[in-house]
Amino acid sequence: MQIESSVVQISKSQDEFFSLMEDLNNMKLVMPESVERFEAGENTFVFGLKGMPDVRLLIDEVRKPDLLKFKAASSKLDFTLSTILEAGDQGTKVKYLFEGNFNPMMKMMVERPLTRFIHDLAESTSKL
Repeated sequence: MQIESSVVQISKSQDEFFSLMEDLNNMKLVMPESVERFEAGENTFVFGLKGMPDVRLLIDEVRKPDLLKFKAASSKLDFTLSTILEAGDQGTKVKYLFEGNFNPMMKMMVERPLTRFIHDLAESTSKL
């Protein structure tokens, strides 16, 4: 299953936004209103969406200044969430990409809320 957000433009430079998001405490700045719980550590952050269990993500890959990739901390969930950055004319273009391997029943349960979350994440990012 793959969910891709729309590309949003922010006024921060690519390096500036990347440095901001590298500190996982700042991920809270882009979390949508639907996130009820958020905690961050050095290499991991946890968020909880309304009606869904909390999700813990770990840093999986860092490619400065264009990619921050996170993976699920739980071995029961096989997915990644990537923040893809590209220098734009007046700032930075940002896109989120969710990639997961779920059985058909799980996919049916999570696809709709995850799609909403990924699009809300992009919308929140556009307000920076």
